[in-house]
Amino acid sequence: MARSAVLALAALLVAASPCSAADRPNVLVILTDDMRWDAIGVVQKEQGKAALFPWFKTPNLDRLANEGVRFSNAFCTTSLCSPSRASFLSGQYAHRHKVLNNFTDYPNDLPSYPAGLRTAGYETAYIGKWHMGEDDDRKRPGFDFWMSHKGQGNYFDTEFNVDGERKVVKGYYTTVVTDAAIDWMKRKHEKPWMLILGHKAPHGGPIVPEPKYEKAFDTETITKPANADAYKAAGGKPKWLEESFPTWHGLGGPLYGQKEYGKFVRAYLGTIASVDDSVGRLYQTLKDAGQLDNTLIVFTTDNGFAIGDHGRVDKRTAYEESLRLPMLVRYPPLAKAGTVVKEMVLSLDLAPTLLDVCGAKPLPNPDGRSWKPLLAGNATGWRSAFFYQYNYEAQFPYTPNVRAVRTPDWKYIRYPHGDGKADRHAAELYDLKGDPLEMKNLAADPTHAAKLKELAELLDRQMKDHDALPDKMPIDEGIKNVLPKF
Repeated sequence: MARSAVLALAALLVAASPCSAADRPNVLVILTDDMRWDAIGVVQKEQGKAALFPWFKTPNLDRLANEGVRFSNAFCTTSLCSPSRASFLSGQYAHRHKVLNNFTDYPNDLPSYPAGLRTAGYETAYIGKWHMGEDDDRKRPGFDFWMSHKGQGNYFDTEFNVDGERKVVKGYYTTVVTDAAIDWMKRKHEKPWMLILGHKAPHGGPIVPEPKYEKAFDTETITKPANADAYKAAGGKPKWLEESFPTWHGLGGPLYGQKEYGKFVRAYLGTIASVDDSVGRLYQTLKDAGQLDNTLIVFTTDNGFAIGDHGRVDKRTAYEESLRLPMLVRYPPLAKAGTVVKEMVLSLDLAPTLLDVCGAKPLPNPDGRSWKPLLAGNATGWRSAFFYQYNYEAQFPYTPNVRAVRTPDWKYIRYPHGDGKADRHAAELYDLKGDPLEMKNLAADPTHAAKLKELAELLDRQMKDHDALPDKMPIDEGIKNVLPKF
């Protein structure tokens, strides 16, 4: 067969789907920024007396959970905006996709699920916060339609690049991007479509709720997490954690511009209430168009967030509130209503899953895997552990390098290199079943020496299996002089 014919046949096979074009679902991915896994009404209700804010309601997110699947153990593999966003797109760990900090853009030649779906015949769009490449709002590969902005954007009146035209769009960010998403969804689409909607909320710098929610929770009682004081070295924690307490990353710091703890938490939840409204509007738009049940809806976030847990007001760490994510999926043909999946799924799994469900060509050598079998109740051979990494940022020196491994019941953490302080090498070991808030570090307990050794070796194997960076990776000299932007 002539080479041209072979290439033509290969192109047809790449674009082909095991299901007909008419059966392929639309895809709507809704991505928030810095959202705790438990900041959803249905999760607060499930936690009962342990709930931090049982009065907080998210009726539209609850509806997604009740009509679809909730992954109760979803995690990111780097709890930092840009690295995690790149992992969602590529299905790869940060050391492989090379987006190691918040100042590095997604490589143009790196495969992604939007590009894969586009090749498979999907119309693709990105609307909202991209946040890879701090001062770059140009249209990225893989998208037919683009509406984003530089850096963090503003809660009010952000300048967007709309397919090459830059303009300030007046209004509250969540409302603006939701309006744009609805307008795009209502367009005539000759192909199945994929839309990623990136919210700014509830990210701070400072956190600003829209007027309707500015005082909505003023009468509600705000209680600090039970592990808020579990940050002191005298209690078995590494010294760096106590040192970070009065900084921007700690509970003793400026609280993302809010200064007072109750105001900080109320503002944080207020922005999420607006996101919940947005989800309701998107849901209704799909329903009105007769496309609701033919659209795979995924709701998640880039990373978790501490609101005082372990004395922290940030992400970056390997503690549960930092690496655990909300993840909801609605798609009746595959996602049985009211299902709770307890297996550990990762940010790395989204890309392989969407390509799998939509019948597109798989990514080359992803670190993640499709959770489509889990939707059918088949967990055979599913992961029993995963490793976590965060790489020290010289301009944010309040968190050292972090390497960790998590199993369903245990977690081991170590802090290699960091900024050179000896205590950065301290280890932490937690029995997650008996101590879910990670308050008692068992690393120095001789009765758990065997478990410590077992998990340390497991972390080494996990990192080796994924060709991870060595523990003592050098600080990235290229970002030392970049000014932090909150």
